[in-house]
Amino acid sequence: MTRYGMTRRAALRAGLAGAAGAALPVFNVHGQGSAGVLRCGFWDHWVPAGNGVMRELCKEWGDKNRVDVQIDFITSVGNQTLLTIAAQAQARSGHDILAFPTWEPSAHARLLEPVDDVVGRLQQKYGAITPAAEYLAKREGAWRGVPAIAGTQIKPACIRFDLFQEHAGIDIRSMWPARPERGPGAETWNWDTFLTAAEKCHAAGFPFGLPMGQFSDAVDWVGTLFRSFGAQMMDEDGKVTVRNNPKLRQAVEYCIRLSKFLPNDVWAWDDASNNRALISGRSALIFNPPSAWAVARRDNPQVAEKCWYAPFPAGPEGRFAPYLPFFWGIWSFSRNKTAAKGLIEFLSERTSAERQTTITSGYDMPPFQSMSDFKVWETEGPPTGFAYNYPNKPHQQGQLHVTFAPAPAEIAVQAYNQAINTKMIARIAQGGQSIDQAMAWAEGELRNFARG
Repeated sequence: MTRYGMTRRAALRAGLAGAAGAALPVFNVHGQGSAGVLRCGFWDHWVPAGNGVMRELCKEWGDKNRVDVQIDFITSVGNQTLLTIAAQAQARSGHDILAFPTWEPSAHARLLEPVDDVVGRLQQKYGAITPAAEYLAKREGAWRGVPAIAGTQIKPACIRFDLFQEHAGIDIRSMWPARPERGPGAETWNWDTFLTAAEKCHAAGFPFGLPMGQFSDAVDWVGTLFRSFGAQMMDEDGKVTVRNNPKLRQAVEYCIRLSKFLPNDVWAWDDASNNRALISGRSALIFNPPSAWAVARRDNPQVAEKCWYAPFPAGPEGRFAPYLPFFWGIWSFSRNKTAAKGLIEFLSERTSAERQTTITSGYDMPPFQSMSDFKVWETEGPPTGFAYNYPNKPHQQGQLHVTFAPAPAEIAVQAYNQAINTKMIARIAQGGQSIDQAMAWAEGELRNFARG
């Protein structure tokens, strides 16, 4: 097994020990040779231990099925993941299984093997896959990828509970405890409460670490805020819905008010900036998976032991959570499709999924609601149970959301990559434009994407 491309920055060093091995299903792959080779290109995990458990699982399945599973871990640094996908698509040659980031199954749908049989069996066992994943991976009537566990994340609120208590007067652990029942005041966890807390924490010198630039963390949380206001910018048919949209205006006005209580440089933040704000002890809240907490546990444990997860605040039209999934896809030119489907199905089984999630301290998120009860989210700490409210449990996160959905994916990805939502806000807060001017600009950009 080899590593591919650039070395992923050392975001984390420690992981949990893997759980006991699962019973391994046997697939009919021997017709292609008992010494068949299966070439896999997996995402190079932020948590190095995530790569280790993937090696273990692949070896267990390969030994059971007499398949030589060869693995490359492909870094997302420098867009190496996207470059690898593009190169293999052009060459019609490469890995049998490849990890595809959020928008890529749609972009390469016609070159990906349908996996409806695998998805169908998994859904029979574990229930429906989240509609947000279906929006991204089901094209032309067929699933073009299986939602992956490794790398898939949601981005609820990671909160310094001590700072919230002291400066905002909110006991977030009482409101959202590590148990199925909500606590007193949970119904008030909305954007109005959030704005008041942001103002108070800013005044105390601990502003919320919310990026407003052109990277995914910013685009995701702003897009999900828009959705909770009912403020979509394009409908499922590709019609632009910016002009004369009072819900969008309301969401934009809120973001402008909120931005006054954020650090002055959030307009230039990248996806690591909010992590650094939390880990350094300078911020009372970020929207992020548990990776920032895990680095804090290593580098600044006094911060880590004061962190607690709560759902994304609710808006006028409900509660949503930013969702950024990976997928496992099989090229149509794969040489070993049967084995590829067998391995993906095994990696998606509950026991395999729990091993992946546990070793990454709860970072990895399965696509099934029925897998929101893994013990790691109850036991990981300190503080014990801090991540209980991280997964998409029925009473907590509401609906998972992909920014710019429900627009057709081929248009939505352009708006996402160009950060149309955060640029629109920056034009007002930083550029001095009126809301009408900024919304007109966004409308023009989206119309250009639709025509293209």
